[in-house]
Amino acid sequence: MGMLLFCVWALLALIPFPGAAEEIFEVSVWPDQALVKLGQSLMVNCSTTCPDPGPSGIETFLKKTQVDKGPQWKEFLLEDVTENSVLQCFFSCAGIQKDTSLGITVYQPPEQVILELQPSWVAMGEALTVKCHVPRVVPLENLSLTLLQGNQELHRKNFMSLAVASQRAEVTINVKAQREDDRCNFSCRAELDLSSHGGGLFHSSSDIKVLRIFEFSQSPQIWVSPLLEIGMAETVSCELSRVFPAREVMFHMFLGDQELSPFVSWKGDTAWANATVRAMETGDQELSCLVSLGPMEQKTREPVHVYSFPPPILEIELYPLAGRDINVTCSGHVLTSPSPTLRLKGAPDVPAPGETAWLLLTTREEDNGRNFSCEASLEVQGQRLIKTTAVQLHVLYKPRLEESDCPGNQTWVKGTEQMLRCVPKGNPTPTLVCTWNGVIFNLDVPQKATQNHTGTYCCTATNQLGSVSKDIAVLVQGLDEGISSTIFIIIIVALGVGVVTIALYLNYKPCKIERRKLPYRQKEKNNEEESQFAVQRGEKCNAHNC
Repeated sequence: MGMLLFCVWALLALIPFPGAAEEIFEVSVWPDQALVKLGQSLMVNCSTTCPDPGPSGIETFLKKTQVDKGPQWKEFLLEDVTENSVLQCFFSCAGIQKDTSLGITVYQPPEQVILELQPSWVAMGEALTVKCHVPRVVPLENLSLTLLQGNQELHRKNFMSLAVASQRAEVTINVKAQREDDRCNFSCRAELDLSSHGGGLFHSSSDIKVLRIFEFSQSPQIWVSPLLEIGMAETVSCELSRVFPAREVMFHMFLGDQELSPFVSWKGDTAWANATVRAMETGDQELSCLVSLGPMEQKTREPVHVYSFPPPILEIELYPLAGRDINVTCSGHVLTSPSPTLRLKGAPDVPAPGETAWLLLTTREEDNGRNFSCEASLEVQGQRLIKTTAVQLHVLYKPRLEESDCPGNQTWVKGTEQMLRCVPKGNPTPTLVCTWNGVIFNLDVPQKATQNHTGTYCCTATNQLGSVSKDIAVLVQGLDEGISSTIFIIIIVALGVGVVTIALYLNYKPCKIERRKLPYRQKEKNNEEESQFAVQRGEKCNAHNC
């Protein structure tokens, strides 16, 4: 009996009752996590385990389109997803409805990272602002921004709190500018970590910004003469000290409206520029120097006076004949204003300002090579300026063969190297030709003297003004004759010296003897005077009965 009841219960368990399967059905959605890039689409599949599902679908405020379906599933396309949302997927089975949710997270990676240095050129010791921001990035709570100086991390900011939804994705810091920071690279790195939403890591970096540090605390100085002569090249300088970086300083120099072409140099924290100026107008003008570095620039001006003072004019006949009267005049240039004071070297008087100095000269041979100078003096802006013009006089005269330079009698020693001594005078310099026995004698090469050289040589000096001739007698002596003559001359000289010495000695000795006897003679004379005085005194006493 018991066995029969168990079998009945087992059969009843195998018979399905309506609604039993529906009560245990499930609803699922795919994907289980939805991460959608801003503005993109998402495909969602909603399914159930109910064998005969009733009404089903999804609930969302997003634009949806059913693209496919099956007995137990439906597939939808969500378009233009722009914000986070929660989607509900539902199915009904045997009058019972179940649903499940899908959280949709929208993200926008940091595609553009903007770094700003304010300002890009910073004075040394002052503060600069480093700012980084990302225009469009979501979700903000998954973002981190890192400021870098080179490879060194300066600051890092995370946006973890959901309360920052209204904030901008940016980070700002202030840095004090130091000289060693010049030309340092600054950058910003943005990272969006979506690993908690089933995504990956997105990162992007800004363009590199180069920081410039400068020091510009002094004013430039101009070095220029207060007086410039028109048309003359003068060097002017402009200098700036305590500047950094000195090598990048730029100079612009002007004389009035005329721009100069400076050559720039630098050393340490000093920069300077040299330029050549050539003033073309007289009067008061202004030299200016504009110096710039980064955002800074300064201009310095210096007044100058441009004057005209050409050299004075010296007029003279440069190649007169000897014995001719010539005029030497010294005058100021017509472009010199006011008229200068003139002085002609050799002139007896100094003329009044504006008057010409002059000299009348009768040329002589001794004047050949004489220098004349004309000096002009002019006062400009309280300074005395002097210009001088000098010339050399060349007096022309005929050739001469003087005995001092061209002896008529010359003695040569046989066997020695000899040259005919004859130097002519004249201007222009004359040419000299000497002949011996009708043959031109070489005056430039020494000759070994022989008896054959004895004779008379005829020498002729010639220039453009005429010629002159002279006979020169040459006597060649043997070596013994020359020695005998030399010994004879030495003996004569020695005898002469001896005679003079004896005469001087004899003249000196009596004087010496006389000087030695003088004291004794004076003593004897004194004794005689004393004796005479005593006798006279005795006679007087006798007369007066002393």
